[in-house]
Amino acid sequence: MTLPFAQRLQHVETSAIRALFKLLGQPGIISFAGGFPDANLCDRQGLQAAAQVAYEQHAAAALAYGATEGYAPLREALAQHMQSQSATVQPDDVLVTTGSQQALDLIGKTLIDPGDKVIVEAPTFLATIQCFRLYGAQLIGAPTDDQGVDVTALEQLVAQHRPKLIYLIPTFGNPTGATLSLERRMAVLQLAARTGTVVVEDDPYGELYFDAPPPPSLLALSAQVPGSREWLVHCGSLSKTLSAGLRLGWMVAPPALRAQAVMCKQFSDANTSTLAQATAAAYLASGALPQALSHVRAAYRERAHAMLHGLQQHLGPHVTYNQPQGGLFVWARFTAPGANSTLLSQRAAEQGVAFVPGAPFFATQPDTAAFRLSFATVPPKQIDEGLQRLARVIETENPKK
Repeated sequence: MTLPFAQRLQHVETSAIRALFKLLGQPGIISFAGGFPDANLCDRQGLQAAAQVAYEQHAAAALAYGATEGYAPLREALAQHMQSQSATVQPDDVLVTTGSQQALDLIGKTLIDPGDKVIVEAPTFLATIQCFRLYGAQLIGAPTDDQGVDVTALEQLVAQHRPKLIYLIPTFGNPTGATLSLERRMAVLQLAARTGTVVVEDDPYGELYFDAPPPPSLLALSAQVPGSREWLVHCGSLSKTLSAGLRLGWMVAPPALRAQAVMCKQFSDANTSTLAQATAAAYLASGALPQALSHVRAAYRERAHAMLHGLQQHLGPHVTYNQPQGGLFVWARFTAPGANSTLLSQRAAEQGVAFVPGAPFFATQPDTAAFRLSFATVPPKQIDEGLQRLARVIETENPKK
């Protein structure tokens, strides 16, 4: 029997990363493949106390259906949190979503028609490529460097294609770890205002800096560029800073778009878990987040430095790589002519180390030599051992003459 699947499913494939996870159950494997935060770094005591407050003081709301827009105390707490980062946001501006992934899905549902052109960074978040393609978008890759998207090239692509929207991860991006410079951020906002192009700012990693904070978000900077705010959509997440298991994200968007997104969310899940929202609201109200973030940043800083040191020490001339100032990822390339990171990832998994090939992160013209490493869930000693294993794989594939 052949089931009559929707035509749109012909344009998407299962995640290459999810497929790789099948290999990770092998005992002793060291994985740099996951794109998720370390659950062991969560403030468990603080979250337990917050959940207790939700049960004991707000049970009537926490255990019931809630407003599609989100649990009011959480919307207030998120608005205050963004205000502390210089963004002008009111609680009514915030739509709480089931993870920031749902925010991206709502953007696809409300803005993208089949055949619409959408500009994304090359490379970009794999799930965004899949999500937007599901709604029929024609994706166009904008070149990037260690300062994020090339704004000159982006302006040319906008003039050429008149896209429905631009999707960016300006701060510690996935997969590159790159951070868009302040000058480029201002140029992106000016481009949005001048051309009337929607810009989606996906910002799940912005608070995971190692030393100095990154430039302000596009949302915060939009106050300095008249007309830009009405074309800007900001997506945030508590997954990387508080707990991925809560599945809480949010969207700040122009009122007309937010209203349409609320309507579509009603069709999807009616409302995000009120119990999770009440727990998060209680946690944010407790004032515990800054200390928890300090602990998380220190751990990721140590692991990132261990990875960068190990790459230099063990892989040397075999790879080039960026040096992120925050986030969860190092983006690298094999230097050997004709290098194929997909093939090498298979060889590496057989030798007990896993990474993600870079090609799936490109909407067009994939770089087959590129690959992504995540240090987030691996202790420094294991990072060093994993990179030694990877070095042995490369030496085997490219023996010295």
